[in-house]
Amino acid sequence: MIIRKAEKKDLVHLLEIYNYEVMHGISTLDLAPKTIEEWDVWFCAHNVDNHPLFVAEADNQVAGYASLSAYREKEAFKTTVELSIYIGPEHRNKGIASALMKIVLDEAKRDEKIHTIVSVITAGNEGSRRLHEKFGFEFCGTIKEVGMKFGTFRDIENYSLIV
Repeated sequence: MIIRKAEKKDLVHLLEIYNYEVMHGISTLDLAPKTIEEWDVWFCAHNVDNHPLFVAEADNQVAGYASLSAYREKEAFKTTVELSIYIGPEHRNKGIASALMKIVLDEAKRDEKIHTIVSVITAGNEGSRRLHEKFGFEFCGTIKEVGMKFGTFRDIENYSLIV
């Protein structure tokens, strides 16, 4: 496995991984697949300032990615970032998420512009919950029935880590 900073050539693969989860999973509460144009805007907001974007390659394929994104638009939140990790379905349970988590946290610890990392996990995503707890994230609370996906109201669980 190789982990590296994302490049523009990865865009379509990152979009495929994300849109798979939009259509089949609960890791995102997006309901409609993103377009390449929308994903390009998202991509361009990364690997700048304190918003890194890493990809993991396995078997010469983009297997997953991890990003730190703006948490909120208000200036007071500029040292807080939101973590996202997505793994393609055929690459899950192979340690890729843990490897990406380690790299992105190491990067955050080196960046003086990052103080807190927040992660919002859809309740029921036990793999994500275990991953965050393994790396020291603290559970901060549940917001009940905040979104509806696949005909069911979904809770979100908030986690944070001070780096």
